[in-house]
Amino acid sequence: MLATSDLHMHLSGYDYHADAPCVQKGLCLTATLVRRAREEVAGTILLDNGDFLHGSPLGDYVAARQDGGPHPMMQAMAHLGYDAVNLGNHEFSMGIPLLAAALAEARFPVLSANTCPRDGSALGPLIAPWALIERDLPDQHGQAQRVRLGVIGVLPPDTALWDRQAIGGEVQMQPMAQTVAQQVPRLRAAGADVVVVLAHCGIGSAQAGSGPDAAGTQDAGLQDAGQQIAAIDGVDAVILGHRHMVFPAASLAPSPEVDPVGGTLHGKPAVMPGFFGSHLGVIDIDLIRAAGAWRVRSHKAEARAIASRDGEGRPLGLVAPDDGLTRLIQPAHEAVRLWARRPVGRTPQAIHSYFAMITDCPSVQIVNQAQAQYVAARLDGGPLAHLPVLSATAPFKAGGFGGPENYTLIPAGDILLRHAADLYIHPNTIMALLVTGAELRRWLEYSARGYRQIVPGGADQPLLGPDLPCFVYDTISGLTYEVDLSQPPHGQGGQRIRNLCWQGQPLDPAQQFVLATNSFRGSGNGGFSPAEPARVVLEEQTANRDILIAHIGRALNGAAAPERGAPAWRFSPLPGTSVTFDTSPLAAACLADAPHLALTPLARTEEGFLRLRLDL
Repeated sequence: MLATSDLHMHLSGYDYHADAPCVQKGLCLTATLVRRAREEVAGTILLDNGDFLHGSPLGDYVAARQDGGPHPMMQAMAHLGYDAVNLGNHEFSMGIPLLAAALAEARFPVLSANTCPRDGSALGPLIAPWALIERDLPDQHGQAQRVRLGVIGVLPPDTALWDRQAIGGEVQMQPMAQTVAQQVPRLRAAGADVVVVLAHCGIGSAQAGSGPDAAGTQDAGLQDAGQQIAAIDGVDAVILGHRHMVFPAASLAPSPEVDPVGGTLHGKPAVMPGFFGSHLGVIDIDLIRAAGAWRVRSHKAEARAIASRDGEGRPLGLVAPDDGLTRLIQPAHEAVRLWARRPVGRTPQAIHSYFAMITDCPSVQIVNQAQAQYVAARLDGGPLAHLPVLSATAPFKAGGFGGPENYTLIPAGDILLRHAADLYIHPNTIMALLVTGAELRRWLEYSARGYRQIVPGGADQPLLGPDLPCFVYDTISGLTYEVDLSQPPHGQGGQRIRNLCWQGQPLDPAQQFVLATNSFRGSGNGGFSPAEPARVVLEEQTANRDILIAHIGRALNGAAAPERGAPAWRFSPLPGTSVTFDTSPLAAACLADAPHLALTPLARTEEGFLRLRLDL
């Protein structure tokens, strides 16, 4: 069984944001690994685990075009001979009509067992809970034996909440593990000899989904049910996704239920094949006939990479693009390159995200400015027009799992459409909430939870924990505050937010504000508490990126980069204390852009990052 996941419309080995070839992403490159694997074993099964339709400039271009041509991803999957695909949460981000139009082109089963379309929905005839895939496989004597593989697909049930505007009540979604437990007996009764679950979720814990965490938010179990699913009787293998991680991986911590080296959950093989086509998940199983039925005798799981890094941490391609798929998607590839080069504004200075995790950053400020101005204009003249409008957003590209290339850089001069997509890479829509000063403080405390607790007087202590992506580190424009790293994080009794002020005065816990944000955050994603319906004062199917583009082109009159003044937030001073953090090697030439920070370059890491020292 071969698996991809979280392709996010990355077909070419090309970075459209940078307008340059890339060896670390693209189904054209993964396809070469697919071809090689098919040469190893007869009767190979090829599956995808969701989030394949949206998440790149190519996806945006296909969603915006009016020509009604074939969908490039559906063409690519048919060309490669996918046997079944699972829906991910982002399949719903652009609405049911676009999803239904794409799936109508599918030449393979499309699965989502826990998605229940309402009567008459266009999606109803296009998806199924499971599929049976038959193969005639040679046994040890070379005799063909008929084997039936049952494939079940599930996705996070909170998708119905995260994308509720786009979904518009067309579907309901049920818990993943519960759904799998219900479907396995039906699949076995239909003749499945082996059952694999395409679970668009992370590994989670054995007790995932048991209740709220220390922050009062629903824990990650609803979207990280891998262990629960693997423990279900009758499930033989699990393919994971959603979290953009790789499994098996020796860097993960083992547990009695999880073997990160052997690639098992509860003793059953499991893979998570990265993102953007970075890896191909491979599960090999040997079957033995006993008591008239096939059962798994042994198994092996691995994640095969399309790229690695050389001795200096630079990307090193391991495969060449598949020629046939490259030719097939070439027209779409060239069209999106031209489309992404369209100017939308200008900036007198470069905008980058190299220091977005350690200071108030122009790449974040400009998004906050756009959101706040849009929401203020929409509320103007209404009953809430008297309230101050603040804005919350996080850096979207600031290293992390995406590596040292995962940063935004917009040179001074024309801001192109691809640059705007680089500043705001996700298909979120605008949302605004009615909040109090006390709620803003809690929001910031939770946003700062990923920083490690720092011992005063210590030298070169790692700043960031490894577990959280950069897009959960929200900053709120319109406020000034400090983050005290000597305090333990939220959830461990710490209070890190110091000197929180609005207009130079201490923030009144009872004062009301309107907070501009996005549908992802306002719906509770990233571990934040979902907003109560009564507190949602604006919710539209207007993309935050479109708001940003309009802001760049109109509101700033061609001077898109925010003026560099005193930062709105900073770390509290800890004399004699230093921390280290990793950033892009290109940051070495940009230290003057953060003169208020005491930064010292140290060395390149094995992963290719530049490690900097920050004196607090």
